Amino acid sequence: MPRRILPSDTNVTVTDRGNIIENTHRIHVAVTDAAGKLLYSIGDAQRMVLARSAAKPFQTLAMLQTGAADAFDLDDADIALMSASHSSEPRHIARAREMLNKSGAIEDQLTCGGHPAITVAANRAWIVLLEQQGFVPPPAPTGIHNNCSGKHAGMLAGAVALGASTTGYELPDHPMQTLVQRTVEHMSGLKEHQVLWAVDGCNLPAPALPLCNLAVMYARLAKAVDDDVVALLKRIHGAMSTYPELVGGEGRFCTDLMRAYGGLLVGKVGADGCYGIAVRSATTTTTTTDRDDDDDDDDDDDDGDNTMGPAIGIAIKVEDGNLDVLYSVVPEILDQLQIGTRAMRRRLEKWRYPSIVNTAGVVTGGYRHLFKIRKMQEEEEEVVMEKEDEDEDEDEDEEYNNNPTLN
Repeated sequence: MPRRILPSDTNVTVTDRGNIIENTHRIHVAVTDAAGKLLYSIGDAQRMVLARSAAKPFQTLAMLQTGAADAFDLDDADIALMSASHSSEPRHIARAREMLNKSGAIEDQLTCGGHPAITVAANRAWIVLLEQQGFVPPPAPTGIHNNCSGKHAGMLAGAVALGASTTGYELPDHPMQTLVQRTVEHMSGLKEHQVLWAVDGCNLPAPALPLCNLAVMYARLAKAVDDDVVALLKRIHGAMSTYPELVGGEGRFCTDLMRAYGGLLVGKVGADGCYGIAVRSATTTTTTTDRDDDDDDDDDDDDGDNTMGPAIGIAIKVEDGNLDVLYSVVPEILDQLQIGTRAMRRRLEKWRYPSIVNTAGVVTGGYRHLFKIRKMQEEEEEVVMEKEDEDEDEDEDEEYNNNPTLN
């Protein structure tokens, strides 16, 4: 019988079928504090990544900086939807429409385009509802049904609050998008030329930056909750953790993650295998996750075994972009870091070790995590924030101006 051969690179998650490795997925992780110190890593913590929708909490921050929330009475549920990749459930679509109404915008102004709902259940419910309303066949989805419609509704409100035109709000040179760019630079600790930009699936600019700097952004989101020095970040963290069902939807990983941790952390997926997590300081967190607990033995394990101290940010990239693998990797990393109590972590076991099931309902394989997160030694700890050095700034500006790939 042939021996099972494990991959030489152990920074991976593998899927097997009949105990035979079928696929190997390389994993990159960076864990930092809000000061930019790299605390733990897997793979290449400096890998350049497109944050995709993992940038949404910080795009929301830019929108709040316009004053739109106060001007148009946008509440915390609205802020959660701005930060969402929602499932196009009726509650998501209704809230996106209400957000447009609050700012005086209309659906035709959305530039995100439409797509089917992310989940099969939402798609089926959507089709049934439309058929009951006499639409046979159902019409194609429009921008309001896009999983990013909350963000786009927020962008329109932000444009109005800035006194700018809503036409072209999605373009890189629009005042709303230049504010997003400056916000991403500030939160990541990077300079303008160190953050690159592409076009996201929903038609808005998407930032690309080193994985460790994405972790810094999430650490700063978490630390604002503890230190209460940045009220807008505190509001975003609170909105996402209070309304996790609006950030994703029923059966979605982001929603299950935040429900499991009950305010300790917020997490946001980005397309093609990117994820960001903002973990609050354990010293300021009480265990509240048993509010909807239906596991009788969870209380026995709810022993407050969180070993992390200060607020941290975690950024994850699955090299091949596989989202199923990403959702398996995140709870494994949280377990290796001992984030939260055992009861919290156990609520995510179905995501951590999902079974591979065929069309006849037979379990044919599963997932195994070969990676081990590595704590950085004192001499290895890197400050990933940009140093404030005038001479260095001048050298970097000259490099930027002379490098056509960065212009």
